[in-house]
Amino acid sequence: MSGNHPKPMPMGPGKRGPGGKFTPKEKAKNVKGTVKRLLRYISKNKLLLIALLGLVILTSVLTLLSPMLQADAIDAIAEKVTVGSINGSKLIQTLIFLGILTLVTVVFNAASGIISASLSQYTVKILRRDLFAKIETLPVKYFDTHAHGDLMSRLTNDIDNISNTLSQSVTAIFTNGISVIGSLAFMLYYSPLMTLITVLAVPAGILLAKGITVRTRKYFSKQQTSLGELNGHIEEMVTGQKTVAAFSREEIAVEQFDAINQHLREYSIKAQIFSGLLGPLMNVISNLSFVLVAISGGWMAWSGQITIGTIQAFIQYSKQFSRPINELANQYNTIQSAIAGAERVFDIMDQKPESDSGNILLNLPEITGKVDFENVNFGYNKNTLVLKNFSLNVKPGMKIALVGPTGAGKTTVVNLITRFYDINSGTITLDDINIEKIQKSSLRETIGIVLQDTVLFSGTIRDNICYGKLDASDEEIIAAAKTANAHSFISRMPDGYNTALSEQGANLSQGQRQLIAIARAVLADPKILILDEATSSIDTRTEMHIQQAMIALMSGRTSFIIAHRLSTIRDADAILVLKDGRIAEKGNHEELLKNKGPYWELYMTQFRRETEDSNIPN
Repeated sequence: MSGNHPKPMPMGPGKRGPGGKFTPKEKAKNVKGTVKRLLRYISKNKLLLIALLGLVILTSVLTLLSPMLQADAIDAIAEKVTVGSINGSKLIQTLIFLGILTLVTVVFNAASGIISASLSQYTVKILRRDLFAKIETLPVKYFDTHAHGDLMSRLTNDIDNISNTLSQSVTAIFTNGISVIGSLAFMLYYSPLMTLITVLAVPAGILLAKGITVRTRKYFSKQQTSLGELNGHIEEMVTGQKTVAAFSREEIAVEQFDAINQHLREYSIKAQIFSGLLGPLMNVISNLSFVLVAISGGWMAWSGQITIGTIQAFIQYSKQFSRPINELANQYNTIQSAIAGAERVFDIMDQKPESDSGNILLNLPEITGKVDFENVNFGYNKNTLVLKNFSLNVKPGMKIALVGPTGAGKTTVVNLITRFYDINSGTITLDDINIEKIQKSSLRETIGIVLQDTVLFSGTIRDNICYGKLDASDEEIIAAAKTANAHSFISRMPDGYNTALSEQGANLSQGQRQLIAIARAVLADPKILILDEATSSIDTRTEMHIQQAMIALMSGRTSFIIAHRLSTIRDADAILVLKDGRIAEKGNHEELLKNKGPYWELYMTQFRRETEDSNIPN
C-alpha cells in the first residue's frame, strides 16, 4: 500500500547500532512460567500421559530391582569363600530373575519411547496450531511493525527446538524423578553412612550448575534472537532479489548476512561452551563421590558390616541417584534452547489479539454504501498525526479518488474504513452506523479490496478467484473473470481455471496476477470497493479494457480509488487531493483543472512526463 503507514521492520526484533551492527533485544526471562505452560500443553492428551507415566513407573521400579538381584548373585558367588563352594541354585535362580527383569525392562523402555514420541508430537502439533491461530488474530499493526522472517522462525525453528527436546526429555524427566527417590530409599536401606557421603556431593553439583546455567541461558536466548534476525534477513533478500540485483547490492547483502551470521556464531559458540562445561564437571564430582563410597564401603566390608554384593548394589544405586543430574547437564544445551524458543513462542501468544468492540451484524443486501468521516484524527504513533480533522461525506454509489504525494494519508483512509486501524478521535459511519459498533468481520464482508501488491495463494486460479466466495459456481467464476478481462488468458493456460499457481503466482505475469485479483473482487460483489493502484501493474492496452470493466464493476457501488496515474480517475465523482493529512482540494476532474490548484500541478507534471516519455525514440 502507498501512504504514510508503518513498514515491517527489516531485520527482526533487534535493532541496528552504529555501523549497521546488530544489537540483540534483551528480554526478561521467566523460565518457571515457561516450563509450567509447556507442562500444561503436555497434559492436554491425558490418555497418552497416563500411559507414559504408568510405563515409566514400571520401568523405573524394575530398574531399581536390578542392582538388588546383582547383589544377591555376587553374594552367592562370594559364599565360596566361607563354605568352599558356590551356592549354585541361588545363583541360577537369581540370574534367571535378572534375565527376565532385563528383558521386560527393554520391552517397557521401547514402549515408553514410542508413547513419548507420540505425546511430544501431539503436544507440538497443538502448540503449533495455537501459535498459528494466534498469529491469525493479531492486528495488522503487529505485522506492520514486526519482521515476517522472525515470525516464520518462531513457527519453524523455535517449534522444532521444542519438539526435539520433548522427544528426548519427557521420558527422561519422569524416569529420573522416580530414579532419584527410589535410589535414595535403597541407599538408606543398605547404608546410611555411604548415603550421607553420596548426598553431600549434591549441593556442590547444584551450585556449579546454577553458576553455569545463568550464562548458558543468556547466550541461548541471544542465539535464538539472532537466528530470527538471520531468517528475517534471508526472507527479505530472497523476496527482494530482483531489486538487489537491479541496484547491484549483492555484495552489501552478503556483508549484512555475514555480520548477522557472525553474531549468531559468537552466541552459539558461547552457549555450547558453557553448556558443554557442565557435563564433564558434574562427572568429576560424581566420580569423586564414587571413590569416597568405594573407600568407605571397602572399610565396612573388611569390618564385616556389609557384604561385597551390598557394595556393588550401593554403587549402582548411587549412579542411578547421580545420573539424572549428569543427564540434565548433557542435555542442557537442548533444554535451554527449547526454553528460549518456547519463550519466543509464548511471547507471540501473549500478544493482545485484534480488539473488536462492535456487536452489530450488518444485513448485507440492505447496505447502501454511504460513508461519512467526521473530524477524524489519526496517527500510527501518538506523536504524529497522519489525518487531521478529516471530514468527508460519500453518498451511495459515489466514486471517490484519493490523490496526493506519498505520506499524504491516502492509504490511511482505506486502513480506517476497513478498521485495520482505529481512529484517535472523531467518527466514521457506514449507513449512519458508527463502524466501531459494527463487528469487524461483518464490516469487512461489505468491502472488496484490490491492492497494488497483488497477493495470490497456493492452489489453482479457480481457488484464488473464489477466495471471497467459496461456494461460487463455475458460471459465476467465469463471469467474474470476463468482467476483469482475465478469461481470455486463463483459457489459454494449460489447465485453464484449474492451472496450479506457484508461490505468489510466480508463473503468471504481474499484470495477469492483478487481473485475477480484480476478478476476485468482482466475484465477492462488495458494497464498497477499494482500489489501491489497482491498474498500476498493467500495460496501457490492458488498462483500457480494465477501465471499462471497472466502470461496470463500480456502477452502483461506493468506490475509493487510490491512484498516482491521474488518467485512471477522470470519471470519478469526486477527486480529493490530500496534503499533510488534510483535504487540500476537492472536485471532479474538469473543476480541479480549471482551479489550477494542487491537482492541476500534479496533472500537468504527470502529463509533461508522459509526453516526454512518448517522444523518446525507440
